[in-house]
Amino acid sequence: MSRTRLSEDQITAALVDLPDWTRTGDALTRTAETASFPTAIKVVDAVAEQAEALDHHPDIDIRWRTLTFLLTTHSEGGLTSLDITLAHLIDRALDAAA
Repeated sequence: MSRTRLSEDQITAALVDLPDWTRTGDALTRTAETASFPTAIKVVDAVAEQAEALDHHPDIDIRWRTLTFLLTTHSEGGLTSLDITLAHLIDRALDAAA
């Protein structure tokens, strides 16, 4: 997985397949509501396993059953393919919990 910063065109193309994500400056964000607090924690646990395997960790805000994820590659000062990959994995974890 490359830690090279993505171009604007690459980011725009990647977001086509990530309709629940919003670009905010040099980051991607997604907020999702789960059925319960334990379900939210299960999603976070699943994301933690994937993030650890990638050695790329999101910022996660937990508010009862609402999760907000923020992705950026701090070392590159913007978005990389790692952020796109992790966004897809987060989507799958949320879908599995639904």
